[in-house]
Amino acid sequence: MSVLELSRWQFGITTVYHFLFVPITIGLGFLVAGFETAWISTKRERWLRLAKFYGKLFLINFALGVVTGIVQEFQFGMNWSAYSRQVGNIFGAPLAIEALLAFFLESTFLGLWIFGWDRLPPRLHAACMWIAATGTLLSAYFILAANAWMQHPVGSTYNPATRQDELTSFAAVLFNPAQLAGFPHVIAGCFLTAGALVAGVALWQILRPGIAEAHALAFRHALKTGAITAVIGAVAVIITGDTQGKLFTTQYQPMKMAAAEALYHTSTPAPFSLLTIGSLNGSNPVFEITLPRLLSFLATGNWSRTVPGIDNLQQQYQAQFGPGSYIPYVPVIYWSFRIMVGVGMLAALIAIVSLWATRRGRTPAQGNRGLWRKTLIASAIALPLLPLLGNSFGWIMTEMGRQPWLVYGQLKTADGVSANSAGEVLTSLIVFTVLYGGLAVLEVGLLLKYIKGGLTSEPLPSYGARAPGGEDSGGPGGADEPMQLVY
Repeated sequence: MSVLELSRWQFGITTVYHFLFVPITIGLGFLVAGFETAWISTKRERWLRLAKFYGKLFLINFALGVVTGIVQEFQFGMNWSAYSRQVGNIFGAPLAIEALLAFFLESTFLGLWIFGWDRLPPRLHAACMWIAATGTLLSAYFILAANAWMQHPVGSTYNPATRQDELTSFAAVLFNPAQLAGFPHVIAGCFLTAGALVAGVALWQILRPGIAEAHALAFRHALKTGAITAVIGAVAVIITGDTQGKLFTTQYQPMKMAAAEALYHTSTPAPFSLLTIGSLNGSNPVFEITLPRLLSFLATGNWSRTVPGIDNLQQQYQAQFGPGSYIPYVPVIYWSFRIMVGVGMLAALIAIVSLWATRRGRTPAQGNRGLWRKTLIASAIALPLLPLLGNSFGWIMTEMGRQPWLVYGQLKTADGVSANSAGEVLTSLIVFTVLYGGLAVLEVGLLLKYIKGGLTSEPLPSYGARAPGGEDSGGPGGADEPMQLVY
């Protein structure tokens, strides 16, 4: 394999791996803050115990996300130094602001939240998590602004003398059309992912044999909260994804749209591909099942509009940018899009079924050993994983669909790679893969350990209040005993 191919594989592996943690961190932070706020408002212990339980999962995920994010940024200097030299003045600005403002905001207030139990007033303590969660949103915005500039470079000009892009409008970079279309879609996916995690874990806990009645009641509320969040997130993903396709992808990256639908020839109107089987290199279709006119509507909002095809766009780009192939690997883009949509819809369906299982105050039956219970257990295990799979394939489509461009229309991927040897890149690729494999074992082991531990039965913070009659008390301890939990 060439240096370019190895560098792309390394960046792809570290990026997809890192983004497993990002959506959980963003969405779960707000849900944990919501649980603690519900406890402050209602004085019911179950909400506090849920905040502490899911707070552990949040912290484990946050820590792994920080570690993998640092490694990812190092690669801009390691494997993509030519890219960094040319666009560092643009690309580095939002990343620097993210590190100096957003990351320190979230890490500082998250530290206060971790060590502030029984030390800070309850409202102030909950506010720390709200601020930390807001910090994750700001981090996402600045990082995605940098990525959006790669998708659609604005607010800059290229200086031939220095061979560098120079910033002309930072506001244009921050409010890039690619950013305004893509950021809501990513955040909607984050809440779908976090809601699915909360609901899946809660459903599994409810179905465990021998779970305490008070704990089952608490997890029933968590199940409903997570499932509602997941359903709302799924609806938002559909709306924002449709908006992104119409307002950005069709206008600014028509080749990506054509590849996602395996549309090889410009059509008026354009059919939507239900199934396309193409040649191994994706250069032409062999068998197709299509729906007339639907792609025209999905891409443009009009049933009769023209949608450019792959072959026609290739000719256009050759005339505009010079000889070469401007076609991404169609099979990957085509199937990534369908897997992304399919697993997202399946996650939403499971969330809806989970809500139905808790209707009218019901709790899924623990004693039922039939097919229904087995289906619920399988759903509980699958639910947190499906949105993660959808997020991964969504980013694979987004980034690979931009090829051969590193900065769309300005810098090709082949021109941005560092002058390393193949052996050096292969060595770092193997090291990172092994390291990430070890971190995956650590992450999964810690998550399973604390999930199996269930709700804590230890004393709550001294400022806590038990619900009248102790209806959802999780065990010994009371309002006058100090907090013993250490993260």
